[in-house]
Amino acid sequence: MGRFSVWDYVVFAAMLLVSAAIGIYYAFAGGGQKTSKDFLMGGRSMSALPVALSLTASFMSAVTVLGTPAEIYRYGAIFCIFAITYALVVLCSAEIFLPVFYRLGITSTYEYLELRFNKYLRLCGTVLFIIQTTLYTGIVIYAPALALNQVTGFDLWGAVVATGVVCTFYCTLGGLKAVVWTDVFQVGIMVAGFSSVIIRAVVVQEGIGHIVNDSYHGGRLNFWDFNPNPLQRHTFWTIVIGGTFTWTGIYGVNQSQVQRYIACKSRFHAKMSLYINLVGLWAILVCATLCGLSLYSIYKECDPWSAKQVSALDQLMPYLVLDIFKDFPGMPGLFVASAYSGTLSTVSSSINALAAVTVEDLVRPHFRSLSEKKLSWISMGMSLFYGGVCIAMAALASLMGALLQAALSIFGMVGGPLLGLFALGILCSFANGIGAFVGLVTGFVVSLWVGIGSQIYPPLPERTLPLPLSTDGCNISISSNLTTSTANPLTTIFSTQAPERPVLADRWYSLSYLYFSTLGTLITIVVGMIISLLTGGLKQNTDRKFLLTKEDFLSNFSRSKSDTAEKVVVLSWKTSTNAAEGTDNPAFSHIEMDVASDKNKVNGLHI
Repeated sequence: MGRFSVWDYVVFAAMLLVSAAIGIYYAFAGGGQKTSKDFLMGGRSMSALPVALSLTASFMSAVTVLGTPAEIYRYGAIFCIFAITYALVVLCSAEIFLPVFYRLGITSTYEYLELRFNKYLRLCGTVLFIIQTTLYTGIVIYAPALALNQVTGFDLWGAVVATGVVCTFYCTLGGLKAVVWTDVFQVGIMVAGFSSVIIRAVVVQEGIGHIVNDSYHGGRLNFWDFNPNPLQRHTFWTIVIGGTFTWTGIYGVNQSQVQRYIACKSRFHAKMSLYINLVGLWAILVCATLCGLSLYSIYKECDPWSAKQVSALDQLMPYLVLDIFKDFPGMPGLFVASAYSGTLSTVSSSINALAAVTVEDLVRPHFRSLSEKKLSWISMGMSLFYGGVCIAMAALASLMGALLQAALSIFGMVGGPLLGLFALGILCSFANGIGAFVGLVTGFVVSLWVGIGSQIYPPLPERTLPLPLSTDGCNISISSNLTTSTANPLTTIFSTQAPERPVLADRWYSLSYLYFSTLGTLITIVVGMIISLLTGGLKQNTDRKFLLTKEDFLSNFSRSKSDTAEKVVVLSWKTSTNAAEGTDNPAFSHIEMDVASDKNKVNGLHI
């Protein structure tokens, strides 16, 4: 196999340099970052297209670039059904959550929880988000670096530190605008990386017909599996129902995504950004699927994973790239740059979201007297701090990867109950603080129970249905060793484990991982509704601006009027609350009013 050449490093360095340059540009463009709003929300002046590309980029981490093709290689193209899931997710986010968040003009999604319920729930949401995101970011930086390092010999810590530092650099200098525009550039690199692999694989296999044919005969085109069993890892139903809940938790209420579409200059742009982003998600899914099928077509006779050429499935893509591009210097570098673009875009949006949540939920409520200039400096400081934390988490991941991975999958279960909490607030007018809290805790406990159980007793192969791989075309001596070595451990493991698996392990803990979120969400909503009704939820008077109303849906059909009305509502509502706050501290109120009046000018609306 080839190794990395100088040109590969040059391509990779160029990607990092361009990203850093965008950060420097936005640090000074348009007078720099004067207020925390400018820094965290891009001054609420973003347009739909860059935000859409940015949403697509941060959804696609290096885990997608390396993991999805390997997933399709191992389990087949049923993963494509996620195309339906993404459409449903975008629809829910744009029509249920976006109208309410945009109308309230909030910076942190968890602000909503205080406005609708109480400040303790806001604190719960914030703390859960901070823990979940730092864990996730550590793994997102480290896992791809490790896979690429083991196959290509690309320097592990050089890459981790370089990506971490560059990312922190442009997040701290340029704020949300830099994050969005670097994402736009990184999406380009990711698509280029994927396309180069697909085009070269088609050339090597002499036409796309051969790839599809091989995949068909190898059982990889298993699109339709309507088995209703919730224990099966991927079926049509688990992907469409479970996947929709899992991803809506990310697109609908997760700060890193919501922060960007709320930063759009009008609600129409915000909705458009979500719908355009859907096209991006589909394009990425098609690319990843084609890469996965090319992998199978090229290695159908000799699977590198069974032949011990690579030690984990996520190393298959880098292995393929070195194999098919061995005579093309710089091309493996492009692929590595595309994998790291995935990392950078995800990490930068996480850092920016963590800074926003910390400033809005933990700093601003307790230090009312801080000026906007000071808050923008604190936001920058927070970006710097969280950048450091993320690199530290990557170092931690290298010491105890399995533990961190388990912690992450457990915290991934936080998404379900949190989605349930927001849905309860937005859709149920009678839900109250007590109901919401009990619902959240119940949903959380049940999710953790299933999640930790599934970590201790992983589901059996008949639940996950891996497809057969062959090593017939490999060197004979290797394959004869292999058959003995792969056949025995499995049988021995299952014979030793069989008596120890409790009844729950094959019923409850084997639930498809996509249903964990669904379970958490539904339990939170149902328990929340019941407890709210029992504790006098019907007597309370909930302000309609915190709920999804009929007008929110109808306003889709009258664009210009709803948009202007929308802004007027946001601004007048802002000033009225600030006037109330200003009784303690007049300075605070004036500064806030200033921001609002700037905003009027930007939008060309003089109220």
